[in-house]
Amino acid sequence: MPRDAYQRELQHLHDQVLILGSMVDKAVDEAIQSLARRDFDRARGVIDEDRVVNGKRFEIEEQAIRVIATQQPMASDLRATVAILYIIVDLERIGDYAVGIAKITLMHADKPLLKPLVDLPRMAEKARDMLRRALDAFVAHSVEPARAIAQEDDEVDALYDQVYRELLTYMMADPHTIDRATWLLWVAHNLERIADRVTNICERVVYEATGQMVEINVSTY
Repeated sequence: MPRDAYQRELQHLHDQVLILGSMVDKAVDEAIQSLARRDFDRARGVIDEDRVVNGKRFEIEEQAIRVIATQQPMASDLRATVAILYIIVDLERIGDYAVGIAKITLMHADKPLLKPLVDLPRMAEKARDMLRRALDAFVAHSVEPARAIAQEDDEVDALYDQVYRELLTYMMADPHTIDRATWLLWVAHNLERIADRVTNICERVVYEATGQMVEINVSTY
């Protein structure tokens, strides 16, 4: 395959990655909205849509492997395709975390939220913002923005700590709140893990551009 044709294949893969990224970004938003509003139909929609997310991931994976197998790209071309294979796994896992949040919404079927949500939506918005900008860096092959975005994971970790301390206070004050507090803590954990997955994506951006696979921001969790 001439190089220009190969570049078209690679561009198509990039486009598909952005589609998958948009799908999981929406899933996270829908999941946190379903929880905040106790919207059970919305939560079920996130869970059902995960099959489409998984299908898109496998579709991209098959295309990328076919390009590697048939074209045997070298050097930076090979890194670009390998980076895509890693990134789609992280994106698919972000979708799984969204499903986890949606399932927690359904667990509230006969119970009200323990408290109005404040920090959890903030965590979700920060993680989603990081995701969108990480994908922009992926498209632009931008190393420094990718490094900077990964450092912002610390902000999500700080919010997680804040949520943890607050929910622990509820549990200590009233043992009857333990179940609902634990559910919200699981949500916070999923959001924290989403930000970790975005950090992984940033590391793949750096790898594609430089050939170096390094941990940008080592989480303590």
